[in-house]
Amino acid sequence: MLYREALNRAIDECMAVDSTVVMLGEDVGLYGGSYRVSEGLVAKYGEKCLIDTPIAELSIVGNAVGMAIGGLRPIAEIMTANFALLAFDQIINHMSKYHYMSAGKITLPMVVRFPQGVSKQLAAQHSESYEQMLAAVPGLRVFAVSDVNYAYHALKKAILMDDPVVFIEHELLYNKKGDVDMNADLDPFKARIVKEGQDVTIVTYLKMVDDVMEMLPELEEQTGKSYEVIDLQSLNPIDYDTLKNSLEKTGRLVMVEEDHYMGGYGAQIVSWAAEKMFYALDAAPLRIAGKNVPIPYNRKRELASIPTPETIKEEIKAWGAENGL
Repeated sequence: MLYREALNRAIDECMAVDSTVVMLGEDVGLYGGSYRVSEGLVAKYGEKCLIDTPIAELSIVGNAVGMAIGGLRPIAEIMTANFALLAFDQIINHMSKYHYMSAGKITLPMVVRFPQGVSKQLAAQHSESYEQMLAAVPGLRVFAVSDVNYAYHALKKAILMDDPVVFIEHELLYNKKGDVDMNADLDPFKARIVKEGQDVTIVTYLKMVDDVMEMLPELEEQTGKSYEVIDLQSLNPIDYDTLKNSLEKTGRLVMVEEDHYMGGYGAQIVSWAAEKMFYALDAAPLRIAGKNVPIPYNRKRELASIPTPETIKEEIKAWGAENGL
């Protein structure tokens, strides 16, 4: 099925078995969602379960926080990560902290979903990535969805768990096709080994998984080396065990992210490797990330501001040559 269809099915199945599951956001009801994620659900469950809201992100998440405290399981959809900034007060000061500040008396079984990243000429105010900020907030679970199977299983588990979850999607993945194993018992906190390899570990997430896999056959042919590719899937907590096992085998780390290089999420992975895996490393880690510029509108400049399959391949080749790979 399509990525967006997998998300839709997850929500549908949760609503079918739990009447406390509701969804709110801009155009999630009658219109079926800006990216068609909630298409058809209002006809099945009604406007009390699929709630169209004003363009007011702070209110959307604030209402979802209240709903969660009151016993519902809300899914708050924000149209894009940039707009989620308006709701950061609710996400960071309330959604993430009430369970701790109430000594466990308050639970917030809620999900905030939004797409992020560079799409196609949506310009700087619709193209950012904020996982580095959200993953740094104690009390939040942060999932990053690159895979169709993971989209289905992880969203179902996020909706039905009692912890607050930020569920990050990507604007260019909604029409991605993939197989869904309906019977799989997927652990949403476990990283996915997309491809096994012996010489280099490439760690990535969201759309960069597809970009890495696109360039990999040519890279392996040109370098004669074998690359292991790991999709983090959960950005907080991080499945360090899977990363550790891979680095003990390969001894080399490449981190690929679409986010800006300065302060980007990948710095956490590289820092962990330097602190905890120093003696397993045979070369300094490489981090490939976006440029430190607002995302341009011009298509050529937009692509120049982020990693692409070609630039990922060339940066890894140059790094490998410098390190005797």
